[in-house]
Amino acid sequence: MKGDRGSASVFVLAVGLVLMAAGLAGAAVGSARAARHQARTAADLGALAGAARAIYGQEAACARAAEIVVANRAQLTACTVDGLEIVVRAAVAVQPLAGVSRQAEAAARAGPVYASIDPPAPG
Repeated sequence: MKGDRGSASVFVLAVGLVLMAAGLAGAAVGSARAARHQARTAADLGALAGAARAIYGQEAACARAAEIVVANRAQLTACTVDGLEIVVRAAVAVQPLAGVSRQAEAAARAGPVYASIDPPAPG
């Protein structure tokens, strides 16, 4: 069959392109998820470190939170202290595909633990 000559090459090329596109999509999703986890970790650790200094005021608490967030390769985007609670927002730049850049963001809250201690029930 002369008309079918070379059709296998075109088919193999098409399958290869589909697999390449799927691989690129998987890599993009993976890098975005990794950046999100990095931002979440930076925000969590920054909030915990800032909460330890919340008693000294917002400036001291947010400065410590910023140190920890930056040490975790993220950027502090917001920090607020309300009483002894601190809310830290962190962002990580991610480039899932060439020419496309996004920000993965996360927020964390930390503060003292309030526990009500009830007397044991009689019985």
